[in-house]
Amino acid sequence: MASPSPQLPSSGEYGVLGEFDSPRSLYSACSRVRDAGYSRWDAHTPFPIHGLERAMGLQESPLAWLVLALALAGATSAMVLQWWVSTQGYALVISGKPFFSWQAFVPVTFEIGILGGALGAVFGMLAFNKLPMWHHPLFSSQRFQRVTDDGFFISIEAWDPKFDVEGSQEFLRELGATHVEVVLR
Repeated sequence: MASPSPQLPSSGEYGVLGEFDSPRSLYSACSRVRDAGYSRWDAHTPFPIHGLERAMGLQESPLAWLVLALALAGATSAMVLQWWVSTQGYALVISGKPFFSWQAFVPVTFEIGILGGALGAVFGMLAFNKLPMWHHPLFSSQRFQRVTDDGFFISIEAWDPKFDVEGSQEFLRELGATHVEVVLR
């Protein structure tokens, strides 16, 4: 049975934001946040940290399967369209060649397959990342601006079932956060 979707808290908080001083401290903090049972939280870094997705307990992205499905759909539809045109729609005998000369259709089939995969990658990434997002509450934090330069952050959202403003702030401090603040919506 599916759990009900979380409701936004009635208070004005978005959540709490904790800043860490190094990638190593952020990595270990992510493991402990995951083990504590939080489900609505994220890590923010200026560069990829190897293995952070495992420390956060993230599942594999379905994007690869979407790209494969759209690439195969594009290639299949290109081949079917070319087959229909050459055998059904405009069946012409040209230089004694067979109606369905599939070798001539391979370049178009390949290119449309690539196009389908590329479109699947772009639009799938936008959909899975819930983009475009014109505003995010974390952007109102002055310290969070460092995330693109040298800041390492964990944000715990207020609609997490385990969220408590004071408790979550203290938890981030226990994990080694150098600065903890409440972020408003």
